[in-house]
Amino acid sequence: MIFLTFFLGLIVNFTGYVPPGNINLTLTQIAINRGMRQALRFITAFSCVEFFFTFFIMQAAKWLAVQPHIETIIDWVMVALFGTLGTITWLNRNKPPKSNYSDRESIRYGILLGIINPMQIPFWMIAGTYLLAHQWILPGLFALGVFSLGSAAGSFVCLYIYARSARYIQSKFALSNQVINTSIAILFFGFALYHVAKQLWLVLGHRSVDIHISMNL
Repeated sequence: MIFLTFFLGLIVNFTGYVPPGNINLTLTQIAINRGMRQALRFITAFSCVEFFFTFFIMQAAKWLAVQPHIETIIDWVMVALFGTLGTITWLNRNKPPKSNYSDRESIRYGILLGIINPMQIPFWMIAGTYLLAHQWILPGLFALGVFSLGSAAGSFVCLYIYARSARYIQSKFALSNQVINTSIAILFFGFALYHVAKQLWLVLGHRSVDIHISMNL
């Protein structure tokens, strides 16, 4: 049963990192510009933080699910995060990659993005609440720790595949760093605009409902 708990954490979090986001796009950039060695250090550091992140978020999943403004807060944090990453990538798109990178730099970057990872909060709010409600995870801190360890392994495997795929695509199509950095910057800006549009849609939708109700009254 413990193995199944570990495997469940691996599969669930692997699935969570398949869609493009700030983590895998940043990793793609690192893998292409800095190489697999630095990418592996980033992935390892990030996955270690992911263990603790999953453990604490799963503990707080039910409490977070009932907070009225948590989704709005996450959206605006993502706007700031994607906007910052997009701006940095865009400003450095024409700079040639350095020949040497500090191992600590990639490790620190992995730890930082592991801590600042707001997209995982709604993911575990939904997935965690569902798994706990259907008793797919055994009660107790030990079982949750095993699940979190599987979650860390799932993020490691998925991100490793992303890094390898990025290196393969670059070598296969002979893409320049400028093209890749520009494309990633545009994706970052696109994700930021998505979250802005989402919040505007919700605000305008609520206003139209309020106007309709007031007119009927």
